[in-house]
Amino acid sequence: MAVKTIYLTRHAFRGSYTLNASTGEYHTNSPSPTNIPNDPPLAAYGVQQSRELATALAKLDPSIDFIYSSPFYRCLQTIEPAVQTLSGIVTVRVDNGIGEFYGSAPFHHPLPASLRLLSTEFFPSLRIDPSYTPSLVPSTSGETIAQLHDRVAYALNHIIASVDAESEGRDTAILICTHAATLIAIGRCLTGRMPEHVSEEDFLAPCAGVTKFVRRGGEVKEGPGKDPNASEAQQLEWRSGKGIQGPWDCIMNGNCDHLAGGAERSWHFSGEETFGDAESGPSELRAKSEETEWGEGDDIGRGLKTKL
Repeated sequence: MAVKTIYLTRHAFRGSYTLNASTGEYHTNSPSPTNIPNDPPLAAYGVQQSRELATALAKLDPSIDFIYSSPFYRCLQTIEPAVQTLSGIVTVRVDNGIGEFYGSAPFHHPLPASLRLLSTEFFPSLRIDPSYTPSLVPSTSGETIAQLHDRVAYALNHIIASVDAESEGRDTAILICTHAATLIAIGRCLTGRMPEHVSEEDFLAPCAGVTKFVRRGGEVKEGPGKDPNASEAQQLEWRSGKGIQGPWDCIMNGNCDHLAGGAERSWHFSGEETFGDAESGPSELRAKSEETEWGEGDDIGRGLKTKL
């Protein structure tokens, strides 16, 4: 056995951004240090949540050995106080494979900042592992919900197998900091349970909550290469209770006892998150008001409820 425990957290309360679905242009009222409009920093309230989260993470048993984060600014900003609290004893890695979920679109969603900028300009205190190669990079044209789950399964297989190989048989715990839709998909891929309806609220995703999975055991498998194609991702068998490198049991689900404000801004799927037919062009898209908040898996595409 190597990776025995996986903790999940969604980034803390962030600034908002909007999308003009008829043009594919993002806009934010919370300017990001990265100058990427769909990459806002945490709001002041979120900064406080990140500090409360850090206190809780420092008390976890078993303690965290590795932290894997989405490359978006809000996720790295969320884990920064925790890394400082843990006194630099953890390894921090950035992996695009656990990044944000954007629905399929006939335009390109902006990419997050490069690892070089994240490491040297924005988060030098995290000492991000420069030798780590992300499991994969999602398409800038977005994904279907099924493709999100396949992408997450592939990324998890890579992450777990990599840490298994490094751990030399000792039990290890990792923390993954990600986004609402991705967190839900991670829970499903670990437990091997894909609900009949994707909107089922199986794994909770409040801001700065903590979810915990424990590995039951089984054969440790070699991870895939670093340049997957769609068919390779789909070949991973995790449904029907198998789980990725598992199965895993969820023993804590979106716990927010450490947050003064409790659980806030939880989210769940409400239908396929697309921006219309990608082959039909922007004129076929359903335009949204510039006052509508987008991102975080919130309200992207049709059939979704508004969360302000």
